[in-house]
Amino acid sequence: VQLVESGGGLVQTGGSLRLSCVTSGRTFIMYTMGWFRQAPGKEREFVAAVERSGVTTRIVDSVKGRFTISRGNAENTVHLQMNSLKPEDTAVYYCASALTSVGGSSRESDYQFWGQGTQVTVSS
Repeated sequence: VQLVESGGGLVQTGGSLRLSCVTSGRTFIMYTMGWFRQAPGKEREFVAAVERSGVTTRIVDSVKGRFTISRGNAENTVHLQMNSLKPEDTAVYYCASALTSVGGSSRESDYQFWGQGTQVTVSS
């Protein structure tokens, strides 16, 4: 199983980006899919997660009202719409997925599969 992220890039403060994550390889149903990020010199942190039903289960407070997570029309895909981006959003963003419903868990250990990451850079 491979998770492949896309959509990262360089954007100015206040701009928008839409990250996507698709799953390839052996087919499993990913019941929970989420996004984490790691800024330079910092630990990786949870951003958002969504269950297979599409009901958003959790978004970190620092991005509430600016980021939206959604499941794609295709099975095992997830998107992260990021609006009103700030320099502090600069990070490598990782897609993660779980074979069971983990209720939007923010714990990395609850996710079995990870993408390689996509860089998001917000200039001031």
